[in-house]
Amino acid sequence: MVEVVRRFLSPIYKVYEKRLERQIRKGPVPKHLAVIMDGNRRYAESLGLLPFEGHARGKTTLEKLSDWSQSLDIHYLTVYAFSLENFNRSKEELDPLMDLFEESFRNAGDDPRVHKNKIRVRAIGHRELLPRRVVEAIEYAESKTKNYDNFNYNLAVAYGGRQELVRSMKIIGRKIKSGEIDIDNIDVDLISSNLYTSGLPDPDLILRTSGEERISNFLLWQLAYSELYFTDVFWPNMRKIDFLRAIRSFQQRKRRLGH
Repeated sequence: MVEVVRRFLSPIYKVYEKRLERQIRKGPVPKHLAVIMDGNRRYAESLGLLPFEGHARGKTTLEKLSDWSQSLDIHYLTVYAFSLENFNRSKEELDPLMDLFEESFRNAGDDPRVHKNKIRVRAIGHRELLPRRVVEAIEYAESKTKNYDNFNYNLAVAYGGRQELVRSMKIIGRKIKSGEIDIDNIDVDLISSNLYTSGLPDPDLILRTSGEERISNFLLWQLAYSELYFTDVFWPNMRKIDFLRAIRSFQQRKRRLGH
């Protein structure tokens, strides 16, 4: 019965999706979209699958999101893939997840679409905590795309917002101790320049899936003026129409930047 309903609704959704996309193209889109990809494990559990299978299907959704973003000329995409807290998960889940990261970064470095569209690929986070094979794959993707600046694709892996701020403070502290800078030099720009996201614009829109309405230690400094959008769909189930609704919501808001 569910499949019959899905087949009936599919053409209707396609028509609505195309109309919505045409409307969105007439308005402003985020320069920088940040995404908290949540719900992979609950998606897998709902279907009786292993957690890794949820992550694998989530990877497919991420590839689609990258295409959708490029089609709307969203030039910066940052996705929260693996938090520092995620290291507390079982070895049975972590090992295949690390395999997936290694494969994903290697593939990104070799993907013809990445080179055709001149997408710069970067990882942000405490990469020193990752297995060496994953770090090498990250370095491979970054080196192959370092000269591109048309689109920017940033994957937050082994990342924590509070820890990023601590790291920035330590870097600044060492510079003060060495006499390179004075304490009075500390300002917003100095702190920002010592974050993982140095050189990137702050996110205009942060999208989170799965129905949870929290930030979960993601880009805490950078989101000061970001618009937030929450949807209850699990990440692997996210469709283009869900993505377009998030962008439409962004367009309907009046950004006051602190007021």
